[in-house]
Amino acid sequence: MSEQPSTTSSASLSAGAAPGRHRVPLADLEPPIALGPLDGRYRGVVAPLVDHLSEAALNRARLDVEVSWLVHLTTSGALPGAPQLSDADIAYLRDVVDSFGAEEIAELAEIERETRHDVKAVEYFLKRRLAAAAEAVGPESPLPAVGEIVHIFCTSEDVNNLSYAVTIRDAVRQVWLPAALALVGDLAELARETAEVPMLSRTHGQTATPTTLGKEVAVLAARLRRQLRRVSAAEFMGKINGATGTYGAHAVSVPDTDWQAVSRSFVEGLGLTWNPLTTQIEPHDWQAELYADIARFNRVLHNLCTDVWTYISLGYFRQRLAAQGSTGSSTMPHKVNPIRFENAEANLEISSALLDTLGATLVTSRLQRDLTDSTTQRNIGVALGHSLLAVDNVRRGLAGLDVDAAAMERDLDDSWEVLGEAVQSAMRAASVAGAEGMADPYERLKELTRGRRVDAEGMRGLIAGLGLPQDVEERLLALTPATYTGLAASLVAHLDDLG
Repeated sequence: MSEQPSTTSSASLSAGAAPGRHRVPLADLEPPIALGPLDGRYRGVVAPLVDHLSEAALNRARLDVEVSWLVHLTTSGALPGAPQLSDADIAYLRDVVDSFGAEEIAELAEIERETRHDVKAVEYFLKRRLAAAAEAVGPESPLPAVGEIVHIFCTSEDVNNLSYAVTIRDAVRQVWLPAALALVGDLAELARETAEVPMLSRTHGQTATPTTLGKEVAVLAARLRRQLRRVSAAEFMGKINGATGTYGAHAVSVPDTDWQAVSRSFVEGLGLTWNPLTTQIEPHDWQAELYADIARFNRVLHNLCTDVWTYISLGYFRQRLAAQGSTGSSTMPHKVNPIRFENAEANLEISSALLDTLGATLVTSRLQRDLTDSTTQRNIGVALGHSLLAVDNVRRGLAGLDVDAAAMERDLDDSWEVLGEAVQSAMRAASVAGAEGMADPYERLKELTRGRRVDAEGMRGLIAGLGLPQDVEERLLALTPATYTGLAASLVAHLDDLG
């Protein structure tokens, strides 16, 4: 009969504490305790993304777009009667963005509690700064009088799509991509260093034609580099064309302005690609394309993690405990667990799942607008954060590995049967060249090698008894599993061709 849990234990699990006990409510502590690991134990690794993909960074970008639109309208002549801003006025506006810090974040949050609308809160925040401009710039400044130009002709999505495009672009180009490129650089260096280190292959997990460690690493480096070229070439798109993408309010209010030209010059001035055809929202297709490429990078990197994990288990890599940043097993002192690669695997899976969801959700919006993209886009930082964390773990893991060439050599010397491919292929080639007695080469080698371990003596005895032409026989008798690596070492040089 199984033992039943006690009443106290059950109450403790279900109610949070046993009767008569009081626990400190963690949700009430200050500073707030992070709910997720990216803002908790992994904060140090992913912190650079906060400057681009946090809520505060998004609001700063919104403020920047609003300021830039105000400056654009007043300096381009698009809005007849708008005052000309001086250099001092523009510098003041730019400083409103640049000085956006803790106090401003708190003030904006207070405004949003009243407006219940994030973009409207940014508009009101900027108008407060305009009202106070005369004190900083001088009484002649027109800024206090231009409040109604703020957010003119804009729907919230005009501000949001541009803000997201700029912050995603900068997060990818300034944070994620440099880290990923550094990782691929580490792999390329490892590939070159081990280009000539022979290693037994294991297709389907079975002994197979030897390769070199460097060639196998180079394959993964090339795959990752290809995805990074796609990410590097990503297009970041934006629009500013009103409530349903028609410039309706613009054309009615100021019919003589070329609003498409104004829109295009503004979007391109932000370093984005102008999208002339949208609904209320920019359709986000570029985001879906970008996330698919990053997710594919993640999955190739996941493949690398599982391969390296396997090579560690085979003894081909030794781990240096100090470099791995781990004490190993809590109970088995001899162990050095490959935690960096296991941690990376999990984070790559989480990141890829989120990126897949982002890409699938963002390309659909009901009719001219629905709000599903709003909550979805708030998770972009989380998706990239888990990928960045994985990249960091893989780099640390690789830095803590030593190649054990002797272990690879032992495996090769214990697997002479892999030369069966070379022998039967040489027999076929000799037959084509006119040699006699070369019939059924595959079947003859299969009989000797399939499912069997073959040592050096057995393989060389077989070769000597095949009646091969002398030059072919000598070449095969000189062959060992360690030297049967073909062109593997030279193939690593192709990494230089790939940039």
